[in-house]
Order: sequence, then structure tokens, then C-alpha cells
Amino acid sequence: MAILAFLTQLLGATMLLLYAVRMVRTGIERAFGASFRRIVTTAGGPLRAAAAGLTLAVILQSSAAVALLVAGFASVGAIGFATGLPALLGADLGSALLIQILSFKYEWLEPVLLALGGGLFLNSNRRATKQAGRILIGIAFILIALSFLRQAMEPIRESEFLPAIAGYLESDYVSAFIVGAALAFIMHSSVAAILMCVTLVAVGALPLMAGASLVLGANLGSAMLPLWLTRAMPTAARRIPAANLAIRGAGAIAAVIGVNHLPAIPYIAAVSEAQTVINVHIIFNCLLLISLPLCGFLQKPFERLMPHESEARLEVSVEQKSVLDEAALSTPQLALASLKREVLRMTQLTQTMARPVMELYDSGDKKLAAEIAAQDDFVDKALDGVRRYAAAMTHAHLKKDEEKRARELTEYAIALESAADIVVKRLVPLALKKSDKAIRFSPAGRRELVLMFESLLANLDLAANVLVSDDLESARLLLEEKNEMTQQERASRKKHLKRLGDGTSTSFESSNIHLETLSAIKDLNSQIAVVAYPILHRAGQLLETRLINNLKD
Repeated sequence: MAILAFLTQLLGATMLLLYAVRMVRTGIERAFGASFRRIVTTAGGPLRAAAAGLTLAVILQSSAAVALLVAGFASVGAIGFATGLPALLGADLGSALLIQILSFKYEWLEPVLLALGGGLFLNSNRRATKQAGRILIGIAFILIALSFLRQAMEPIRESEFLPAIAGYLESDYVSAFIVGAALAFIMHSSVAAILMCVTLVAVGALPLMAGASLVLGANLGSAMLPLWLTRAMPTAARRIPAANLAIRGAGAIAAVIGVNHLPAIPYIAAVSEAQTVINVHIIFNCLLLISLPLCGFLQKPFERLMPHESEARLEVSVEQKSVLDEAALSTPQLALASLKREVLRMTQLTQTMARPVMELYDSGDKKLAAEIAAQDDFVDKALDGVRRYAAAMTHAHLKKDEEKRARELTEYAIALESAADIVVKRLVPLALKKSDKAIRFSPAGRRELVLMFESLLANLDLAANVLVSDDLESARLLLEEKNEMTQQERASRKKHLKRLGDGTSTSFESSNIHLETLSAIKDLNSQIAVVAYPILHRAGQLLETRLINNLKD
């Protein structure tokens, strides 16, 4: 019975720890996720890339999350191998430093964080404030989960069960290493897995050497996880996690052998055994940074090991070839699925057009402008195909809800075509005008535009997910982001007018372009948010009108 109670408490504490880590990461991604692309992709040189990865790992509380970000950017060519791999190595060290931060005892902070975080989350309508509240609650939950882990170990620490397992892991470091790797992989969080190991050592439930072997194994498991999560991505995305696994895996194997066969522990021992385990983890990840100068040389071997698919074929299928299936018209469900796939393709085309716009504002490259404009033809052809296909579906004896769904998809396709027109007919000409007239934005003005544009790119990704999943919570978030964008546009306009009043010369020169760009970004974001309305309307979460009806005669 004691074993059952122990396992129940251990499972509960572990689930709370995993949930808390995810809660903090979700809050940070929703509040600041739009800026992550700029942080990673603008890092030049191995040291700066490693520093960017370290920073993001501490912020996101996960090196795996940074690995997925880097892999996603690599898949679209936004980041190269020689930058992405150092970012991952830096993220591993950032995750290790986070363990040190979270391992301190902060019991007195738990009620403070819960009260403050709960107050911010429940009483604020602003996105950033609500997500700050979510982050504080998540950190409090992490501290509570670690307290639960310590409490769960107290009753069973003196039993025969736990010492037997702990003794076996201490005597067989290979098994401990494998268990640590499996734990990090299964939990999908190296932070949670290593915090658990450190806590077990802290309460005396695990010997020091067993804890060190488990933690080094967790380093291998956390390097395996990104490769598994990116298995469906293009080869360019999977090369970087594969190289990170090769470096970190080889290092972890060498380290666990060295720690268990060489007198290394006395040189890094700390006041407590738990701190010594943390030292092993941090020093191991610091030593991996020695490989930073070699990252560029690993690119060609991994390109030979993991060769490219034929990118030309992929480009044609995405940008030029419709995915509408004429043979599916006789089967309404298949026809709707085909129609949704085509609208998703339009979403991807719009993303392709929008992504380089801020680069165009900086460079004024007319060739890039022409490439963006050329994509608009594909969007127009796709809309024509959607309209024709939806019209053909109406003759296939659709049910009322199927006909309504086809109409909603067509309406979103029209909104996407309008979004593409905003890129080509408003943003691109403004960027070229800025270049032709050698106009410069003020530093503050440019920063405001960049932040708005990063939010737009994040919302494009979110809109694509909403289209595929029909998820109600994501639809609500997309509409909240639309309102947030409106507030950003209004705030930036006010700041710009204040700079004009203060006599900032660059603000005078760029005034028209700045204000028109703000308006265009906001309108583009409004078009892509249209996908959320039908989902919210079906769930009864939309008002028919914002006007107050006068009920008096």
C-alpha cells in the first residue's frame, strides 16, 4: 500500500511539473514568440548564435523548444547550418543554467507568485499582462511540484524498495545512463527530468554517482527528442538536430565513462550532493561549447549523410500546382477536405509573400519585389480554382452544414487573396518608395514596425493551424491577437505623432510611409484572422453586433 501511495504521489508531482514547465513556455511564446525568429536568424557568428540559443532556452525553459524553432527556420532557409548548430549547443547550456536557477528553494515565493500571477491573468484584458500572469503561475507550479517530489520521497526513503533500486543504479552506471535518457525522452522535457533527478539526490533517495549518470543520460535523451519531433520536416530541418545529437550524444557517453572511472567528482564537488550533480550537468554543457569552431566543418559531412530532397519538385507542388481533386466532387467529405487543402496552400503562398517584406523595406531590392509580386498570380489562380470547385460542389447534393462549410472556406480564400493584394499593392510599393527616396525610419519607429510585423508572421502561422484544426481555443487566441494588433497600431501611431511633435527629423521624412505601413499590416492581419469567425460563431462565442440595441419604442 505504501508503494502504491508513493507511485501515485510521484506521478502527480511529475505531471504537475511537466504541466508547469509547459505553462511557462506557452505564456512566454504567446507574449514574445513573434520576436524569437529575429533573435535566432539575426545572430551572426557561432558565439552570438550560441548566446541567442542560451537566452531563448532560459526564456522558453526548454532546449527542445529552441531546437524546433531552429529546425523550422532552417526548413525555409531562414537560418543556416553553421548558425543553427551553435544555437542548439548554446540552448543546451541555457537549459543547464535554468536547472541551477530552479533548484534553489523558493517556498516563500509560491504564494506570492500565485497571488500576483492569478491577479494579472484574471483581471487584465491585455495579452502581455495576461501571459505575464500565466508565466508567474507556471513558475509557482514548478516550485510546488518540486516540493511535492521531496515530500513523496520522505516516507519511502528508508524502505527496502528505493535503496535497492538506487544501489543498482549506482553499481551499474550504464543502466542509470539509459534510464536517464529514456526519462528525458518520455517526459519530453530535459528540464523536468533533470530537476526530478536533482530532487531525488537532494533528499537522499539517490546516491550522487547514480544521479550524475542519470543526468548525463538525460542529456542524451534531450538531444534525441528534437530529432524525433522533426522527423516529418524537410531534410534541411533535420540536419541540425542530428548534428547536435552526434556531438551531445558522443560527449554524454564519454562523460559518463569518465565520471565513473576517473576521480573527476572531487574536483567539482559542492556543499551538497544535489549541487554537485548540477555542476556535472553545467560543466558538461560548457565543455560541449569547445566544438563551436567545428560547427561549420560538419555541414558537408551531414549534407552527404542526409542529402537534400528535390526542392524544385516541392516548390512546384506548393506554389504552382493546385491540390483540388476533381474526382472527389462526388464525395462531399473528400471534396471538402480537398477544398481545405487548397485554401491551406493559399495560406502558405500568402506567408511566402509576406515573410520577406521587412527585408525589402531594408534593402529596396527590386528583384525581391518582383519575386513577391509574381507570387500574387498563384494566389489569384488558386482563388479562381476555389470558387469554381465550390460552385461544382453545390451540385453534389451537399448537406446544409457541408454547404455552409464550403462557403466559409471560399470566404476565407477571398480574404487570403485580399491579404496577398495588401502585400503586393500596398506594402511592396511603400518599401520601394522608401528606398527610391532614401527615406529612413527613426530607430524607435523601425522597432515598432518590426514588432508589429513579427506579430503578423506569428499570426499567419496561427491562422494556418486554426484552418487545419478548427480548434476553438486557437481561434479565440487568433481573434485576441487581432485586437492586440489594433492596439499596437494605435499605440505606434500615437508614438509617431509624438515624435513629430518633438521635432524628430527622420520621423518627418518617413511619416507617410510609416503610417501607411502600420495601416497595411493591421489590415493584412485582419484578413488572415477571418478564419476564426466561423469557428467562434458555431461555438456561440461571437456577438452578432457590437451595437447596443435600443429596446424602447
